[in-house]
Amino acid sequence: MFSSLDIHFARFMAELNGTDAPELFLAAALVSHYRGMGHVCLDLSSVAGRPLPTEDDVKEPVVCPELAVWRNRLETSPVVGRPGEYKPLILDDRSRLYLYRYFEYQEKLAGLILERACDGGHEIDVPLLREGLGRLFPGDGTEDINWQKIAAVVALCKRFCVVTGGPGTGKTTTVAKIIALMLEQAGKRRVRIALAGPTGKAASRLKEAIKSAKEGLSCPDRIKEAIPSEASTIHRLLGSIHGSPYFRYNAQNVLPFDVVIVDEASMVDMALMSKLVQALSRDTRLILLGDKDQLASVEAGAVLGDICDSGAEHGLSGAFCSVLKGSCGHDIGPGSAKEVRGISDCIAGLQKSYRFLKESGIGEASRMVNTGDADACSGIFSGGRYNDIRWKSLPMKNLLPAAIREMVITGFGDYLKAKDPWEAFERFERFRILCALRKGPFGVTAINRLTEEILKKAGLIEHDKTWYPGRPVLISRNDYSLGLFNGDMGIVFEDRESNNEPRVFFPVADGTLRRLHPLRLPEHETVYAMTVHKSQGSEFDNVLFILPDNDYPVLTRELVYTGITRARKRVEIWGTSEVFSAAVSRRTERTSGLRDALWER
Repeated sequence: MFSSLDIHFARFMAELNGTDAPELFLAAALVSHYRGMGHVCLDLSSVAGRPLPTEDDVKEPVVCPELAVWRNRLETSPVVGRPGEYKPLILDDRSRLYLYRYFEYQEKLAGLILERACDGGHEIDVPLLREGLGRLFPGDGTEDINWQKIAAVVALCKRFCVVTGGPGTGKTTTVAKIIALMLEQAGKRRVRIALAGPTGKAASRLKEAIKSAKEGLSCPDRIKEAIPSEASTIHRLLGSIHGSPYFRYNAQNVLPFDVVIVDEASMVDMALMSKLVQALSRDTRLILLGDKDQLASVEAGAVLGDICDSGAEHGLSGAFCSVLKGSCGHDIGPGSAKEVRGISDCIAGLQKSYRFLKESGIGEASRMVNTGDADACSGIFSGGRYNDIRWKSLPMKNLLPAAIREMVITGFGDYLKAKDPWEAFERFERFRILCALRKGPFGVTAINRLTEEILKKAGLIEHDKTWYPGRPVLISRNDYSLGLFNGDMGIVFEDRESNNEPRVFFPVADGTLRRLHPLRLPEHETVYAMTVHKSQGSEFDNVLFILPDNDYPVLTRELVYTGITRARKRVEIWGTSEVFSAAVSRRTERTSGLRDALWER
């Protein structure tokens, strides 16, 4: 269960403690293990009194102490502190044990969000806003509430705003209109706006989406020209420092922007989000865009889900409902959902999908997955009503090569014939294989190896080269010195400027391509197939989504939802009904105190 790092950290804590303390050793090893699993902290009550998972042949598994005994032993340790103390480990009143660094990330993030949420925001010219809303969000002839318009009012009235919604709900179109409204409100005053994403690809997509959206806006040309046309990664925005986890911009040296907009916020982990918010001045607006129902970040935390209190329903306050009625005419009514509390006035959920309409099987299936209704999904798959989603029983392991061959050649053949990197990137987005797991016969490693074998036999890639033209690679470890980050994707091409030697090309947010020698790359992998986790922030025309033949705890409804909604046009799901049903019935759980800090104060 424990890695070498977990054991080393536990031994270090035990040495600092000064006396024999098996309860501390076990708690420290578990904290390290849980952080590696994506949790911000360890909930002692969830493991107290229970045996640890172990191999089947172990006769006497380790049993965790009972909660009261465990807490008492930890509270007497000099390396365990209470909130507000400076100790390596922090134990709070709810028996949550943190690494100090992550407790500090969480507390600063929560405090700064609440400070922004409770602030009245900037002064608004209501008549000007009302006119702008009517122009930029024209009515559709129905009485339906325009949630994009609601989101615009939230963003204008609050210094902290979340615009959340599924694929095709118009998040980036909405934010382009929000920027236009802000510029109109500012008059002749300059508004400094930064656009950012967690990866280079996310930043590039945000840039292109804003550029496309602003051309169709009903506003003066001077406003369109003032809408920013560049985007960067969050790391680049903050100013990465080589060989350091710190950034040039921080609480002592804040970013020089009036508005910061972050797309694909579900991919941002606790540490990075906390560092970003700490680097904002008190008056800077922060707007987060993302899908709260997607998988959490690869690193620790489920920040967007915690901020939105995913799984719960919240209404708006009476005071803010009055603001909405006065500015955009919608009479929502306070407490329209279950409860009004926390930061609910700062969150705008877009509900209408303009991509997945009622006749879309992808849209219908994703909605059913979110409700945990696997039976309804089965009806969608088998009914023959939808053309954009298909279910296929998972083939036997020995039959997989024959079953997948045609899809691989059809899906990747066109891209491998591209004449230049730009053409290759465009074609590569047309098809992708997504896997739930990394290991196993239906995992990413095996599927990538099988895909290369099929493409070699078909003569589409070269047999004897590791760095063959067209090889797609995915960066799996941050390298601040190179400006490459976990999730960035590149394609190998022969570089005319380097005597046709292979170079790996990466798209940059400014619309150019970087080329790097293969030997300079940090940890990476071939990426014909990728995990659903790594696919976040990406969309492909067609997707083959492969589930494993056995159930695993990592299979959750968020994973299934994310996998299905990566497809723009068509998705084919291979799996077994038992594994699919088990996954849809299970929610992702990431332990942290951020949700409580934001919603229970």
